[in-house]
Amino acid sequence: MSQLKRRTVLQALSLAPLAAAWSPLTAWAQSTALKISHQFPGGTLEEGDFRDRLCRMFAAEVQKRSNGSLKFEIYPGSSLMKTNAQFSSMRKGALDLSLVPLSYAGGEVPEVNIGLMPGLVPSYEVGAAWKNAEVGKELNKLLLDKGIVVVSWIWQAGGVASRTKAVVDPDDVKGMKIRGGSREVDLVLKAAGAAVVSLPSNEIYAAMQTGAMEAAMTSSTSLISFRLEEVSKFLTSGRGQSYWYMFEPLMMSKTIFDKLTKDQQNTIMTVGAELEAFAIKAAKQDDIAVATVYEKKGAKVVDLNAATVKKWQAIARTTAWKDYADKNENCAKLLKLAEKLL
Repeated sequence: MSQLKRRTVLQALSLAPLAAAWSPLTAWAQSTALKISHQFPGGTLEEGDFRDRLCRMFAAEVQKRSNGSLKFEIYPGSSLMKTNAQFSSMRKGALDLSLVPLSYAGGEVPEVNIGLMPGLVPSYEVGAAWKNAEVGKELNKLLLDKGIVVVSWIWQAGGVASRTKAVVDPDDVKGMKIRGGSREVDLVLKAAGAAVVSLPSNEIYAAMQTGAMEAAMTSSTSLISFRLEEVSKFLTSGRGQSYWYMFEPLMMSKTIFDKLTKDQQNTIMTVGAELEAFAIKAAKQDDIAVATVYEKKGAKVVDLNAATVKKWQAIARTTAWKDYADKNENCAKLLKLAEKLL
């Protein structure tokens, strides 16, 4: 063997252990910038929509605890992709993380419509209990099977902004053009005689401004962040009582999650869980703050009571709940498990 060939062989042998230790997965996990997309207005760590703040807090803390091996780029206001494309993009591994109402994906995965089922979640406490209850474990398993990892369990109460009259009792929506926010809420509204308009929350302002619709149901935070007080004369607040609680988690693509090291995965899940307390506190604060915002603009603010909530729940049981349970076996099972917490 010539001296040149011998040197080449020796060099190859000396590099073999390094080649064995290196893998595309290791390299990917060591130098990863993950993208977080959401539809809400951008802000800072200290100010703005709490859902954007939560994403920024999550990104900063995970980067710190992972010693910089995980970094994040945050895209608010649907600036990376359209709102309704986020869930399917995560399933395909084309988007890393998103904070989005789970029910937006109901057309793709019918079971997730349970995330905005009118009358099914009566309080933040019940919503928080889902995570470790049978319903939460079953929902989590289903989402994992669909390629989604739930990082932070976030619930928000909702209210109604209206241009024409206060929406309190079911009778109030008769003949109104109104946005419900999910198939299930829409079924309740239709049963009460409303004309339903379907669109993401970041498109409500323009629709109400032009008169394409008269009222919209959405979370207290969105009622503030999207400045709907500018196009509304009435607000039904979600403080104290609401028949409208929405599951709006921070989620991650399982395809991307599985590429991370165990330590990185643990860091993501630990930080995500820690931020749930912040989310509940912030959501409750917005339920109160929204009333002040609308009152300052001259809007009439009304609250719901237990009797009114039960009226909406009664309609939901015979329409939305029944329709959902009839979809498939998984839906029926999830609904039954959720009812155990009522």
